[in-house]
Amino acid sequence: MKVVIIGGTGLIGTQVGALLRQGGHEVLTAAPSTGVNTLTGEGLAQALQGAQVVVDVSNSPSFEPAAVMDFFQTSTRNVLKAATAAGVRHLVALSVVGTDRLPESGYFMAKLAQEQLIRASALPHTVVRATQFHEFLGAIADAATRAGRVHAPSAGIQPMASSDVAAAVARAATAEPVNGLTEIAGPVAFRMDELLRGLLQQRGDTREVVTDESAGYFGAPLKADSLLPAAGAWLGSVTVQAWTAAQPARAA
Repeated sequence: MKVVIIGGTGLIGTQVGALLRQGGHEVLTAAPSTGVNTLTGEGLAQALQGAQVVVDVSNSPSFEPAAVMDFFQTSTRNVLKAATAAGVRHLVALSVVGTDRLPESGYFMAKLAQEQLIRASALPHTVVRATQFHEFLGAIADAATRAGRVHAPSAGIQPMASSDVAAAVARAATAEPVNGLTEIAGPVAFRMDELLRGLLQQRGDTREVVTDESAGYFGAPLKADSLLPAAGAWLGSVTVQAWTAAQPARAA
């Protein structure tokens, strides 16, 4: 079948595309660099012609609250309209575990708005909520650094490798629509402070990790389970320790 991947040049999209091609599917990569802009609608109708499945793993170029909300609402409306007109049979969208639990996060609220637009549409769909990626844990530590110390709460986090995310999204794309949500996560849950402490030690990063319950997640307050999946989530196999050990050595 023909699958169009919105955001197909990114971290997840490239891996999903490779997996689907290995499975014998025709894959069209849709991104501004390939002439498809979901925010303006440019090239979208043409890209979706003859497509049976659309996978949306796109992301906003700006995380400023108003900009990210505009991106996900406008882009999703354009995708839904074009997909419906093209007779697409299944829309798969990647979202985040906990989108409905962090009202103080502009990004999470924008992802929730995207989910609501998709679920309110008549298009058969699957929304895949994923936990944080191993690839982004360094950015979490950096964002939480103040005066050379990483401030992190003890709230739970269950990160997963992008390869496991891509495998789950590709599997959803070739399955029947669930017309609702499905959650995916890493194999092990941690306290955020302990995870970042171990990660930095494994990388040889000398920053001290301070347990700080007021630190939150990119400024949004966290409860113990705000970022954790519900029971029954699909769990990936790549641990953060194995993933970190497999990364190229960092320059001193």
